[in-house]
Amino acid sequence: MTSLSLTGRTFRHGVHPAERKEATAACALERVPFVDEYSLPLSQHIGAPSRALVRPGQKVERGQVIAEASGFVSTHLHAPVTGSVKAIELRLAPNGKRVETIVIQADAYSSQKVTPIEVPDSKTADTEALIDAIQRGGLVGLGGAAFPTHVKLKVPKGKRVQFVMLNGCECEPYLTCDHRVMAERAADVKRGLDLIMQATGAERAYIGVELNKPDAIAALEREVDPKRVEVVGLQVKYPQGAEKMMIDAILAKEVPAGGLPLDLEIVVQNVGTAAALADLFDRGQPLIERAVTVTGPGVRRPANVIVPIGTSVREVIEHCGGLLPEARQVVLGGPMMGMAQKSLDVPVTKGTSGILVLTRVSHTAPEEPCIRCGRCLEACPMFLNPSRLAQLTRAELTDELKEQNVLDCFECASCSFSCPSHIPLVQLIRVGKGLVRQKESA
Repeated sequence: MTSLSLTGRTFRHGVHPAERKEATAACALERVPFVDEYSLPLSQHIGAPSRALVRPGQKVERGQVIAEASGFVSTHLHAPVTGSVKAIELRLAPNGKRVETIVIQADAYSSQKVTPIEVPDSKTADTEALIDAIQRGGLVGLGGAAFPTHVKLKVPKGKRVQFVMLNGCECEPYLTCDHRVMAERAADVKRGLDLIMQATGAERAYIGVELNKPDAIAALEREVDPKRVEVVGLQVKYPQGAEKMMIDAILAKEVPAGGLPLDLEIVVQNVGTAAALADLFDRGQPLIERAVTVTGPGVRRPANVIVPIGTSVREVIEHCGGLLPEARQVVLGGPMMGMAQKSLDVPVTKGTSGILVLTRVSHTAPEEPCIRCGRCLEACPMFLNPSRLAQLTRAELTDELKEQNVLDCFECASCSFSCPSHIPLVQLIRVGKGLVRQKESA
Protein backbone atom coordinates (compact mmCIF):
# COMPACT_ATOMS: atom_id res chain seq x y z
CA MET A 1 0.00 0.00 0.00
CA THR A 2 2.94 2.32 0.57
CA SER A 3 6.33 2.78 -1.00
CA LEU A 4 7.85 2.79 2.49
CA SER A 5 11.22 1.08 2.63
CA LEU A 6 14.09 0.81 5.05
CA THR A 7 15.97 3.63 3.38
CA GLY A 8 13.21 5.70 1.81
CA ARG A 9 13.40 7.72 -1.37
CA THR A 10 15.40 10.90 -1.42
CA PHE A 11 17.22 13.52 -3.52
CA ARG A 12 20.91 14.10 -4.15
CA HIS A 13 23.07 16.25 -1.87
CA GLY A 14 21.61 17.85 1.29
CA VAL A 15 22.77 17.58 4.90
CA HIS A 16 21.93 15.66 8.06
CA PRO A 17 21.55 18.03 11.03
CA ALA A 18 20.60 16.48 14.37
CA GLU A 19 16.82 15.97 14.39
CA ARG A 20 16.14 17.13 17.98
CA LYS A 21 12.44 16.30 17.69
CA GLU A 22 12.20 14.00 20.71
CA ALA A 23 11.01 16.73 23.09
CA THR A 24 7.71 17.25 21.23
CA ALA A 25 7.22 14.38 18.75
CA ALA A 26 4.80 12.62 21.10
CA CYS A 27 3.18 15.81 22.47
CA ALA A 28 -0.47 15.96 21.39
CA LEU A 29 -1.80 19.27 20.12
CA GLU A 30 -3.17 21.50 22.88
CA ARG A 31 -4.89 24.85 22.73
CA VAL A 32 -3.38 28.08 23.97
CA PRO A 33 -6.00 29.93 26.08
CA PHE A 34 -7.38 33.18 24.72
CA VAL A 35 -5.45 36.29 25.74
CA ASP A 36 -6.39 39.96 26.05
CA GLU A 37 -4.95 41.39 22.84
CA TYR A 38 -4.22 40.21 19.30
CA SER A 39 -2.07 41.86 16.62
CA LEU A 40 -2.96 41.06 12.99
CA PRO A 41 -0.42 42.35 10.44
CA LEU A 42 -2.08 43.07 7.11
CA SER A 43 0.93 41.54 5.38
CA GLN A 44 1.46 37.98 6.57
CA HIS A 45 1.52 36.22 3.22
CA ILE A 46 3.48 36.46 -0.03
CA GLY A 47 1.91 39.07 -2.31
CA ALA A 48 -0.04 42.27 -1.77
CA PRO A 49 -1.09 43.08 1.82
CA SER A 50 -4.73 42.74 2.79
CA ARG A 51 -6.87 45.90 2.94
CA ALA A 52 -8.47 46.73 6.28
CA LEU A 53 -12.30 46.69 6.38
CA VAL A 54 -12.73 47.66 10.02
CA ARG A 55 -12.13 50.81 12.03
CA PRO A 56 -11.04 51.46 15.64
CA GLY A 57 -13.86 50.88 18.11
CA GLN A 58 -15.74 48.48 15.85
CA LYS A 59 -17.03 45.21 17.32
CA VAL A 60 -15.91 42.01 15.54
CA GLU A 61 -16.89 38.37 15.82
CA ARG A 62 -14.49 35.43 15.80
CA GLY A 63 -14.15 34.37 12.17
CA GLN A 64 -15.37 37.69 10.73
CA VAL A 65 -13.50 39.20 7.77
CA ILE A 66 -11.51 42.20 9.00
CA ALA A 67 -9.37 42.75 5.88
CA GLU A 68 -9.90 41.79 2.25
CA ALA A 69 -7.53 40.68 -0.48
CA SER A 70 -6.14 43.64 -2.42
CA GLY A 71 -5.35 41.63 -5.55
CA PHE A 72 -5.21 38.10 -6.90
CA VAL A 73 -1.95 37.30 -5.08
CA SER A 74 -3.43 38.36 -1.76
CA THR A 75 -5.94 36.94 0.68
CA HIS A 76 -8.51 37.79 3.34
CA LEU A 77 -7.78 38.21 7.05
CA HIS A 78 -10.22 37.23 9.81
CA ALA A 79 -10.69 38.07 13.47
CA PRO A 80 -9.21 35.32 15.66
CA VAL A 81 -11.43 36.35 18.57
CA THR A 82 -14.64 38.15 19.35
CA GLY A 83 -13.87 41.63 20.65
CA SER A 84 -13.35 45.18 19.45
CA VAL A 85 -10.78 46.86 17.22
CA LYS A 86 -8.43 48.69 19.54
CA ALA A 87 -6.27 50.32 16.87
CA ILE A 88 -4.94 50.13 13.34
CA GLU A 89 -1.33 51.16 13.57
CA LEU A 90 2.26 50.32 12.71
CA ARG A 91 3.60 47.47 14.86
CA LEU A 92 6.65 45.25 14.83
CA ALA A 93 6.21 42.07 12.75
CA PRO A 94 8.29 38.86 12.86
CA ASN A 95 10.27 40.00 9.78
CA GLY A 96 11.71 42.87 11.84
CA LYS A 97 9.72 45.57 10.06
CA ARG A 98 6.95 47.79 11.37
CA VAL A 99 3.85 47.08 9.32
CA GLU A 100 0.22 48.15 9.38
CA THR A 101 -1.54 46.01 11.96
CA ILE A 102 -5.10 45.56 13.19
CA VAL A 103 -5.12 45.29 16.99
CA ILE A 104 -8.11 43.51 18.56
CA GLN A 105 -9.04 43.65 22.24
CA ALA A 106 -10.71 40.34 23.13
CA ASP A 107 -14.12 40.32 24.82
CA ALA A 108 -13.46 38.63 28.17
CA TYR A 109 -17.11 37.56 28.46
CA SER A 110 -17.49 36.02 25.00
CA SER A 111 -17.73 32.26 24.48
CA GLN A 112 -15.36 32.78 21.52
CA LYS A 113 -17.43 30.50 19.35
CA VAL A 114 -16.51 30.78 15.68
CA THR A 115 -19.00 32.54 13.44
CA PRO A 116 -18.84 30.28 10.33
CA ILE A 117 -18.31 32.02 7.02
CA GLU A 118 -20.40 31.09 4.01
CA VAL A 119 -18.77 28.56 1.68
CA PRO A 120 -20.19 26.67 -1.30
CA ASP A 121 -21.13 23.01 -1.10
CA SER A 122 -17.97 21.29 -2.27
CA LYS A 123 -20.00 18.44 -3.79
CA THR A 124 -21.66 20.73 -6.32
CA ALA A 125 -19.33 23.75 -6.53
CA ASP A 126 -17.36 24.38 -9.70
CA THR A 127 -13.63 25.14 -9.68
CA GLU A 128 -14.03 28.92 -9.70
CA ALA A 129 -16.34 28.80 -6.68
CA LEU A 130 -13.85 26.63 -4.78
CA ILE A 131 -10.93 28.93 -5.61
CA ASP A 132 -12.90 32.02 -4.60
CA ALA A 133 -13.95 30.43 -1.31
CA ILE A 134 -10.35 29.51 -0.51
CA GLN A 135 -9.20 33.10 -1.07
CA ARG A 136 -12.06 34.43 1.06
CA GLY A 137 -11.13 31.88 3.73
CA GLY A 138 -7.67 33.43 4.06
CA LEU A 139 -5.78 30.22 3.41
CA VAL A 140 -2.04 30.28 2.80
CA GLY A 141 0.64 27.60 2.76
CA LEU A 142 1.30 26.63 6.37
CA GLY A 143 4.74 25.16 5.77
CA GLY A 144 6.35 28.56 6.34
CA ALA A 145 6.32 30.39 3.00
CA ALA A 146 2.69 31.54 3.42
CA PHE A 147 1.96 31.62 -0.31
CA PRO A 148 -1.79 32.17 -0.91
CA THR A 149 -3.34 28.73 -1.43
CA HIS A 150 -5.87 29.77 -4.06
CA VAL A 151 -3.10 31.03 -6.36
CA LYS A 152 -1.43 27.62 -6.42
CA LEU A 153 -4.73 25.86 -7.03
CA LYS A 154 -5.88 28.04 -9.92
CA VAL A 155 -4.53 26.26 -12.97
CA PRO A 156 -3.68 28.75 -15.74
CA LYS A 157 -5.36 28.41 -19.11
CA GLY A 158 -3.48 25.97 -21.29
CA LYS A 159 -1.96 24.17 -18.30
CA ARG A 160 -3.07 21.01 -16.51
CA VAL A 161 -2.28 19.23 -13.24
CA GLN A 162 -1.67 15.49 -13.22
CA PHE A 163 -0.33 15.08 -9.69
CA VAL A 164 -0.90 16.63 -6.29
CA MET A 165 1.72 16.24 -3.57
CA LEU A 166 1.15 16.88 0.12
CA ASN A 167 4.30 17.82 1.99
CA GLY A 168 4.50 16.10 5.36
CA CYS A 169 8.29 15.90 5.51
CA GLU A 170 8.85 18.55 8.20
CA CYS A 171 12.59 18.20 7.74
CA GLU A 172 13.62 21.18 9.89
CA PRO A 173 15.13 20.07 13.21
CA TYR A 174 12.98 20.53 16.34
CA LEU A 175 9.64 21.10 14.55
CA THR A 176 6.84 18.53 14.99
CA CYS A 177 3.55 20.41 14.50
CA ASP A 178 2.96 18.92 11.03
CA HIS A 179 3.74 15.49 12.49
CA ARG A 180 1.00 15.93 15.09
CA VAL A 181 -1.50 17.24 12.52
CA MET A 182 -0.96 14.12 10.41
CA ALA A 183 -1.13 11.77 13.38
CA GLU A 184 -4.18 13.39 15.01
CA ARG A 185 -6.06 14.83 12.03
CA ALA A 186 -5.37 12.33 9.25
CA ALA A 187 -9.01 12.33 8.15
CA ASP A 188 -8.96 16.12 7.75
CA VAL A 189 -5.67 15.95 5.84
CA LYS A 190 -7.25 13.41 3.48
CA ARG A 191 -10.37 15.56 3.13
CA GLY A 192 -8.26 18.58 2.25
CA LEU A 193 -6.34 16.53 -0.29
CA ASP A 194 -9.61 15.54 -1.94
CA LEU A 195 -10.54 19.21 -2.22
CA ILE A 196 -7.16 20.08 -3.75
CA MET A 197 -7.53 17.30 -6.31
CA GLN A 198 -11.05 18.49 -7.09
CA ALA A 199 -9.91 22.10 -7.60
CA THR A 200 -6.95 21.18 -9.81
CA GLY A 201 -8.40 18.20 -11.68
CA ALA A 202 -5.55 15.92 -10.60
CA GLU A 203 -6.24 12.20 -10.63
CA ARG A 204 -3.23 10.99 -8.64
CA ALA A 205 -1.70 12.17 -5.38
CA TYR A 206 1.29 11.50 -3.16
CA ILE A 207 1.86 12.32 0.49
CA GLY A 208 5.57 12.58 1.29
CA VAL A 209 6.48 11.87 4.92
CA GLU A 210 9.93 11.35 6.37
CA LEU A 211 10.54 7.96 7.97
CA ASN A 212 10.96 9.40 11.46
CA LYS A 213 7.15 9.78 11.66
CA PRO A 214 5.87 6.17 11.48
CA ASP A 215 2.68 6.92 13.42
CA ALA A 216 1.77 9.69 10.97
CA ILE A 217 2.43 7.39 8.01
CA ALA A 218 0.23 4.70 9.55
CA ALA A 219 -2.58 7.19 10.30
CA LEU A 220 -2.58 8.51 6.74
CA GLU A 221 -2.49 5.02 5.21
CA ARG A 222 -5.65 4.13 7.15
CA GLU A 223 -7.48 7.07 5.55
CA VAL A 224 -6.41 7.19 1.90
CA ASP A 225 -7.52 5.15 -1.09
CA PRO A 226 -4.30 3.50 -2.36
CA LYS A 227 -5.68 3.51 -5.89
CA ARG A 228 -5.59 7.32 -5.92
CA VAL A 229 -3.14 8.29 -3.17
CA GLU A 230 0.28 6.89 -2.28
CA VAL A 231 1.88 7.59 1.09
CA VAL A 232 5.60 7.77 0.35
CA GLY A 233 8.21 7.20 3.04
CA LEU A 234 11.15 9.53 2.46
CA GLN A 235 14.65 9.45 3.83
CA VAL A 236 15.34 11.70 6.80
CA LYS A 237 17.51 14.39 5.25
CA TYR A 238 17.45 18.16 5.00
CA PRO A 239 15.93 19.89 2.96
CA GLN A 240 13.70 16.94 2.02
CA GLY A 241 10.65 19.15 2.60
CA ALA A 242 11.54 21.66 -0.12
CA GLU A 243 8.99 21.06 -2.87
CA LYS A 244 11.61 20.67 -5.60
CA MET A 245 13.48 18.10 -3.52
CA MET A 246 10.30 16.18 -2.72
CA ILE A 247 9.33 16.05 -6.40
CA ASP A 248 12.80 14.73 -7.21
CA ALA A 249 12.58 12.12 -4.46
CA ILE A 250 9.08 10.86 -5.30
CA LEU A 251 8.89 11.12 -9.08
CA ALA A 252 12.56 11.56 -10.08
CA LYS A 253 11.58 14.71 -11.97
CA GLU A 254 13.52 17.97 -11.92
CA VAL A 255 11.77 21.32 -11.87
CA PRO A 256 13.47 23.40 -14.60
CA ALA A 257 15.69 26.32 -13.59
CA GLY A 258 13.50 29.33 -12.91
CA GLY A 259 10.42 27.13 -13.22
CA LEU A 260 7.63 25.92 -10.96
CA PRO A 261 6.21 22.49 -10.10
CA LEU A 262 3.30 23.41 -12.38
CA ASP A 263 5.74 23.13 -15.30
CA LEU A 264 5.80 19.40 -14.49
CA GLU A 265 1.98 19.35 -14.05
CA ILE A 266 2.38 19.08 -10.26
CA VAL A 267 0.89 21.10 -7.39
CA VAL A 268 2.44 20.86 -3.92
CA GLN A 269 0.70 21.81 -0.68
CA ASN A 270 1.50 21.41 3.01
CA VAL A 271 -0.41 18.86 5.13
CA GLY A 272 -1.44 21.61 7.54
CA THR A 273 -2.93 23.56 4.64
CA ALA A 274 -4.95 20.47 3.67
CA ALA A 275 -6.35 20.20 7.20
CA ALA A 276 -7.22 23.92 7.11
CA LEU A 277 -9.18 23.32 3.88
CA ALA A 278 -11.25 20.74 5.73
CA ASP A 279 -11.90 23.30 8.48
CA LEU A 280 -13.05 25.80 5.88
CA PHE A 281 -15.40 23.64 3.81
CA ASP A 282 -16.72 21.34 6.55
CA ARG A 283 -16.97 23.80 9.45
CA GLY A 284 -16.97 27.24 7.83
CA GLN A 285 -13.85 28.15 9.81
CA PRO A 286 -11.41 30.44 8.00
CA LEU A 287 -7.71 30.46 8.82
CA ILE A 288 -7.79 32.01 12.29
CA GLU A 289 -5.49 29.58 14.10
CA ARG A 290 -2.63 27.23 13.35
CA ALA A 291 -0.46 24.51 14.91
CA VAL A 292 2.90 25.69 16.26
CA THR A 293 5.78 23.80 17.89
CA VAL A 294 7.24 25.54 20.96
CA THR A 295 10.53 23.88 21.78
CA GLY A 296 14.25 24.18 22.37
CA PRO A 297 16.53 23.90 25.39
CA GLY A 298 15.54 27.35 26.64
CA VAL A 299 11.78 26.80 27.22
CA ARG A 300 10.44 25.09 30.33
CA ARG A 301 7.73 22.92 28.75
CA PRO A 302 8.10 22.08 25.04
CA ALA A 303 4.72 21.52 23.37
CA ASN A 304 2.70 21.47 20.17
CA VAL A 305 0.00 24.09 20.45
CA ILE A 306 -2.93 25.44 18.45
CA VAL A 307 -2.58 29.22 18.53
CA PRO A 308 -5.03 31.90 17.41
CA ILE A 309 -3.34 34.04 14.75
CA GLY A 310 -2.19 37.31 16.31
CA THR A 311 -1.28 35.91 19.73
CA SER A 312 2.03 37.36 20.91
CA VAL A 313 5.05 35.07 21.04
CA ARG A 314 5.48 36.13 24.67
CA GLU A 315 2.02 34.79 25.60
CA VAL A 316 2.63 31.47 23.83
CA ILE A 317 5.95 30.99 25.62
CA GLU A 318 4.31 31.83 28.94
CA HIS A 319 1.69 29.13 28.26
CA CYS A 320 4.61 26.70 27.89
CA GLY A 321 6.08 27.60 31.28
CA GLY A 322 8.17 30.57 30.23
CA LEU A 323 11.85 30.96 29.43
CA LEU A 324 14.59 29.24 31.37
CA PRO A 325 17.29 31.55 32.82
CA GLU A 326 19.80 30.29 30.26
CA ALA A 327 17.62 31.23 27.24
CA ARG A 328 19.55 33.43 24.83
CA GLN A 329 17.73 33.53 21.49
CA VAL A 330 14.20 33.02 20.15
CA VAL A 331 13.78 31.93 16.54
CA LEU A 332 10.48 31.78 14.67
CA GLY A 333 10.56 28.67 12.48
CA GLY A 334 13.32 26.08 12.57
CA PRO A 335 17.05 26.52 13.15
CA MET A 336 17.94 26.22 9.46
CA MET A 337 15.58 28.75 7.85
CA GLY A 338 13.97 30.47 10.82
CA MET A 339 14.35 34.12 11.77
CA ALA A 340 15.79 35.28 15.11
CA GLN A 341 13.63 37.81 16.95
CA LYS A 342 14.64 40.99 18.72
CA SER A 343 11.39 41.13 20.70
CA LEU A 344 8.91 38.64 22.13
CA ASP A 345 6.11 41.14 21.51
CA VAL A 346 5.58 40.06 17.91
CA PRO A 347 2.55 38.03 16.84
CA VAL A 348 2.21 34.47 15.66
CA THR A 349 1.25 34.84 12.00
CA LYS A 350 -0.10 32.46 9.39
CA GLY A 351 3.48 31.52 8.49
CA THR A 352 4.72 30.75 12.02
CA SER A 353 5.44 27.02 12.29
CA GLY A 354 7.67 27.06 15.35
CA ILE A 355 8.93 29.07 18.32
CA LEU A 356 12.44 27.82 19.04
CA VAL A 357 14.20 28.95 22.23
CA LEU A 358 17.96 28.44 22.16
CA THR A 359 20.46 28.68 25.00
CA ARG A 360 23.22 30.07 22.82
CA VAL A 361 23.15 32.56 19.98
CA SER A 362 23.55 30.83 16.63
CA HIS A 363 26.15 31.79 14.01
CA THR A 364 28.53 33.53 16.42
CA ALA A 365 31.75 31.72 15.47
CA PRO A 366 34.25 34.07 13.79
CA GLU A 367 34.45 33.82 10.01
CA GLU A 368 37.62 32.31 8.61
CA PRO A 369 39.00 32.21 5.05
CA CYS A 370 37.49 29.75 2.59
CA ILE A 371 39.66 26.62 2.41
CA ARG A 372 38.20 25.43 -0.92
CA CYS A 373 37.00 22.19 0.68
CA GLY A 374 33.92 21.90 -1.54
CA ARG A 375 31.56 20.94 1.27
CA CYS A 376 29.07 23.63 0.30
CA LEU A 377 28.93 22.21 -3.24
CA GLU A 378 28.30 18.73 -1.87
CA ALA A 379 25.53 20.06 0.37
CA CYS A 380 23.65 22.29 -2.08
CA PRO A 381 20.52 20.46 -3.32
CA MET A 382 20.30 22.83 -6.30
CA PHE A 383 23.85 22.01 -7.46
CA LEU A 384 24.99 25.62 -7.16
CA ASN A 385 28.42 26.85 -6.06
CA PRO A 386 27.63 28.74 -2.82
CA SER A 387 31.24 29.80 -2.22
CA ARG A 388 31.44 31.35 -5.68
CA LEU A 389 28.08 33.06 -5.26
CA ALA A 390 29.24 34.57 -1.96
CA GLN A 391 32.39 35.92 -3.59
CA LEU A 392 30.41 37.43 -6.47
CA THR A 393 28.04 39.06 -3.99
CA ARG A 394 30.87 40.68 -2.07
CA ALA A 395 32.23 41.99 -5.37
CA GLU A 396 28.71 43.13 -6.38
CA LEU A 397 29.07 41.40 -9.75
CA THR A 398 25.37 41.27 -10.53
CA ASP A 399 25.55 39.93 -14.08
CA GLU A 400 27.83 37.09 -13.01
CA LEU A 401 25.50 36.25 -10.13
CA LYS A 402 22.62 35.85 -12.55
CA GLU A 403 24.74 33.74 -14.89
CA GLN A 404 25.56 31.48 -11.94
CA ASN A 405 21.80 30.97 -11.32
CA VAL A 406 21.74 32.68 -7.93
CA LEU A 407 17.94 33.01 -8.15
CA ASP A 408 17.61 29.22 -8.08
CA CYS A 409 18.77 29.24 -4.44
CA PHE A 410 15.82 28.82 -2.06
CA GLU A 411 17.93 29.71 1.00
CA CYS A 412 17.83 26.34 2.76
CA ALA A 413 21.17 27.17 4.50
CA SER A 414 22.68 23.74 3.84
CA CYS A 415 25.81 25.54 2.61
CA SER A 416 26.20 27.60 5.78
CA PHE A 417 25.56 24.51 7.91
CA SER A 418 28.34 22.57 6.18
CA CYS A 419 30.96 25.35 6.00
CA PRO A 420 33.91 24.67 8.35
CA SER A 421 35.05 28.29 7.98
CA HIS A 422 31.73 29.66 9.32
CA ILE A 423 31.24 31.86 6.25
CA PRO A 424 27.66 33.25 6.23
CA LEU A 425 27.04 31.81 2.78
CA VAL A 426 23.24 31.83 2.73
CA GLN A 427 23.11 35.39 4.06
CA LEU A 428 25.51 36.54 1.35
CA ILE A 429 23.54 34.69 -1.32
CA ARG A 430 20.35 36.32 -0.07
CA VAL A 431 22.01 39.71 -0.55
CA GLY A 432 23.14 38.63 -4.02
CA LYS A 433 19.61 37.68 -5.01
CA GLY A 434 18.51 41.11 -3.88
CA LEU A 435 21.16 42.77 -6.04
CA VAL A 436 19.98 40.84 -9.10
CA ARG A 437 16.31 41.65 -8.50
CA GLN A 438 17.12 45.30 -7.87
CA LYS A 439 18.94 45.54 -11.18
CA GLU A 440 16.15 43.72 -13.05
CA SER A 441 13.53 46.12 -11.69
CA ALA A 442 15.56 49.26 -12.38
